[in-house]
Amino acid sequence: MEFDTTFFLVAVPAAFIAGVAKGGFGGGPAFAATALMALIMPPATALGIMLPLLMVADLATLRPFWKQWDTAAAKALIYGGLPGVVLGAVLYKVANADVLRVLIGVISLVFVAFQIGRARGWFAPPKAPLGPGIGLFAGVVSGFTSFISHAGGPPAAMYLLSKGMGKTTYQATTVLAFWAINAMKAVPYAFLGVFTLDTFKADLILVGPILLGCAVGVYAHRALPEHVFFKITYALLLTAGGKLIYDGLT
Repeated sequence: MEFDTTFFLVAVPAAFIAGVAKGGFGGGPAFAATALMALIMPPATALGIMLPLLMVADLATLRPFWKQWDTAAAKALIYGGLPGVVLGAVLYKVANADVLRVLIGVISLVFVAFQIGRARGWFAPPKAPLGPGIGLFAGVVSGFTSFISHAGGPPAAMYLLSKGMGKTTYQATTVLAFWAINAMKAVPYAFLGVFTLDTFKADLILVGPILLGCAVGVYAHRALPEHVFFKITYALLLTAGGKLIYDGLT
């Protein structure tokens, strides 16, 4: 992998976006970083770069939201996340780079569709909180999609939104749940050869931008509306997702 101008123009903003998302906006848009990086490098390399960065972001954002989470909801997602990670590892082992490109691209488009539909009221959170069984299932799906593309946000969001929790409780619960799920992914990633010397070098370059993004995200969570950030992120995901599907199919 070359650390050239293209790398810095794409990877540095992507890491910053991921940090802002992790720090203040439920972590969902952090997935855009993986999709953007997969445009300029093999998907496995993008995954290998992003996981350590996301783990650093998880640690950086635990303290500002410490013990403000819904413990029961977080546990359901974490317990379900383990078998989801295992399923993701099995698929990853048999999938080639083009399959991963298409999967990341499709998940990108589905993610944006989910967020737009939620914002426009095309579907509403359930009137009654979903039970722990649904939380476990959401955790399985989150663990699977998180392993394949670091995009575990939508399944978790659908479960957490049914609880009617405030934005800070929601943010804190996602921070705790994905801190655990990302930690689960590290061991199979290592055995699958996702981590390399190049991904380590890239992480050293990008740890600053993602930590800066986390700080901005924590501040923005408390002080700024989120709709502008989301709109930019969704536009990036639509573009990157479409390009990845095209590349994977052709």
